Amino acid sequence: MSDPTEGNGTAGTAGADEAAQRAQPAGDGAGERRVRVVLVDDHRMFRTGVQAEIGQTAVTGVEVVGEAADVDQAVTVITATRPEVVLLDVHLPGGGGVEVLRRCAPLMSDAERPVRFLALSVSDAAEDVIGVIRGGARGYVTKTITGTDLVNSVFRVQEGDAVFSPRLAGFVLDAFASTDAPPVDEDLDRLTQREREVLRLIARGYAYKEIAKQLYISVKTVESHVSAVLRKLQLSNRHELTRWATARRLV
Repeated sequence: MSDPTEGNGTAGTAGADEAAQRAQPAGDGAGERRVRVVLVDDHRMFRTGVQAEIGQTAVTGVEVVGEAADVDQAVTVITATRPEVVLLDVHLPGGGGVEVLRRCAPLMSDAERPVRFLALSVSDAAEDVIGVIRGGARGYVTKTITGTDLVNSVFRVQEGDAVFSPRLAGFVLDAFASTDAPPVDEDLDRLTQREREVLRLIARGYAYKEIAKQLYISVKTVESHVSAVLRKLQLSNRHELTRWATARRLV
């Protein structure tokens, strides 16, 4: 990750200033509030971009105190730094965002210094949203969010509010509208978040190469995920897998 203070020219400084101005929360001065944040995402360039967009602490009030690229790293960094808010990707190596939430449950329930989670993901699938909310996340926003809105969302979550991108809020309302919790699909729960994503794309007719390109993984990794899904669901081929996914409205 490059240091925005490197170099003697003014171009880098101007770019950082512009990013900070875009991310500045409306109506709040820099000295009025602070929040410590950990970024969890398996794409380094995305973490770098978020850091540049919201991490100008003097302007935004957001201090990025740690980063992680997979589940194990995330649990280690979150436990060590005890941030107020974690920006959490849903699809992570090692079990996904839900596994991070499960392993950090004691930190979330700490009455004096609770660690709160805000999912930040490219996925807008209902099962992803509901999965992390069940796991204890306080909100879910997609990666199309602006820097300004992301900063404000972080502060709202720090204060205990629930925050969702507009369309995603409907998923949660529908899922928890009744007094009874939605039924748990035990077969689906056997799959990791990444396996679910591969499952959906296979069921939609994508070729392995297309899935690899869309998820930024290798074809061999796609094949490994498909094999794992077939084994866990006790299915024989992608045609049975497609029928299984369609029956559960995952396509």
